[in-house]
Amino acid sequence: MVSRTGTKIRLPLEEGIREYSLSTQEPLKVIPGSPFLVRKAYAAAHVVVDPLRPERLDMAATLVFRRYLWSLGFGVAEAMDTSQRGMGLDWPSARELIRVSCNESEGEIACGANTDQLPSTSVAIDQVIAAYEEQCETIEAAGGRVILMASRALAKSAKTPEDYVHVYNRLLRGLRQPAILHWLGEAFDPQLKGYWGSSAIEEAMETCLAIIRENPKQVDGIKISLLDKKQEIKMRRLLPEGVRMYTGDDFDYPELIRGDELGHSEALLGIFDGIAPAAALALRSLDQGDEDSFEQILAPTVSLSRHIFQAPTYFYKTGLIFLAWLNGHQGHFIMLGGQQSARSIIHLSKLFVLANKARLLTDPELAMCRMRLLLQAAGVEA
Repeated sequence: MVSRTGTKIRLPLEEGIREYSLSTQEPLKVIPGSPFLVRKAYAAAHVVVDPLRPERLDMAATLVFRRYLWSLGFGVAEAMDTSQRGMGLDWPSARELIRVSCNESEGEIACGANTDQLPSTSVAIDQVIAAYEEQCETIEAAGGRVILMASRALAKSAKTPEDYVHVYNRLLRGLRQPAILHWLGEAFDPQLKGYWGSSAIEEAMETCLAIIRENPKQVDGIKISLLDKKQEIKMRRLLPEGVRMYTGDDFDYPELIRGDELGHSEALLGIFDGIAPAAALALRSLDQGDEDSFEQILAPTVSLSRHIFQAPTYFYKTGLIFLAWLNGHQGHFIMLGGQQSARSIIHLSKLFVLANKARLLTDPELAMCRMRLLLQAAGVEA
């Protein structure tokens, strides 16, 4: 399977340096196809930087990856936290990314509206609204659906749950098409602690539900990224008819997407960036009513996803871009803000093992070669 570099490699793992042999199973192969039938599925996509000027995006390479996701049937969630929004991707860069991605779109696209053009100091609520409206207008003018991301500025400036109700009511009623709300938990961004006006999930959920109930025709759905499947299922059952739940749970997504007798979640996931072949095959199986194959395909990806999203969770982008590099979707392992260094060589070595077990090293020879280069740079003899 791996001719020039061999099938064995010495990896630094938690228990020490160990010799590891690549799986003899063939990598997953997926045929391009149209959007999925029984579940809506967005992949929140990462960005590729210019390796010589890493503060800038390599727009051509970034678009190539989005075309890959569209070709498999996914919608693209653009300029979200997976694109390092708030962790390297500023609003001017995000604005250009949204404009170009919408213009080049070959499938569904929804884009993150935030307030990250504002200063980090506390601002007035009207300034938060104005910042959101500017970004919403940019997205809708480009032809995208708005995802109303959780705002650090609002979390800092709001005094009561009513402030959130006021802001979201104003925004939703000014949009041309229904939006997706995004409840991003503090594991992903500690600055969002107490969003919706309370640190108690039950109270925060009730405020969010009140906004949705007041604006059911302006809300396509809500994406929850709390990494708590029980809370997602609870809220899913309380949503007004016609409002979708989009899972953002990168720990328990197979169970939540499959659903139960009372409903299911759609998908808007960062992990789909990294496991696109497996996710596409699994969703095609679900389209055919084959739940067993759906579960069997995704089961090995869960350990990989939980590893990528382990605490500190907000560094998960490092794992996704590492996986994209291993699989040849980009020519380097460099990130905005130098975040390729946010995870240890031990963490990345285990990621390599888990991706191999999940049959997600699409070109094992290339992946092995690149893993050896990384180990060499880290001073490890592979």
